Amino acid sequence: MPILLPVFAGLSLLLSGAIFGFFYAWVCSTMWGLDQIAPEVAIAAMQGMNASVRNAVFAPAFFGTPFVLLITAALSRRHRLAALSFGLGGLVYLVGGLILTVSVNVPMNEALALVEPSSPDAAQVWRSYSETWQVWNIARTVVSGVTLMCAGLGIWALGRGR
Repeated sequence: MPILLPVFAGLSLLLSGAIFGFFYAWVCSTMWGLDQIAPEVAIAAMQGMNASVRNAVFAPAFFGTPFVLLITAALSRRHRLAALSFGLGGLVYLVGGLILTVSVNVPMNEALALVEPSSPDAAQVWRSYSETWQVWNIARTVVSGVTLMCAGLGIWALGRGR
């Protein structure tokens, strides 16, 4: 087993868990909480969160997860099930997490950034935004959960291959 394989396998699990937890928190608390407050406040809060998420703490989990998993798959090529698991996890997250977010959620967030929270149609804007955004966030959450399971399966397969 190459010396880098355990390091990358651990990073695969860590980053997959981090991004799953991030999306999951939006599903089970953040958006529900925002839906319970005045639309003007929800819009302003979401604008603030969207602006703050672009940071060095979030970037490795969001952008790095698929590539770390794919590198781990390449490093574990002698362990067929492990390589397949890590590779599948990387591809699943690349398409259903990263690309989905960049093509759907980010444009929605950018459009919301242009909304004046005190506008007369704030309630309609928030309702439409929240409903659609949550559907796609649930998709990202399921995908990142599958990614996490793939990383776990890959590590389990590596352990069995000893």
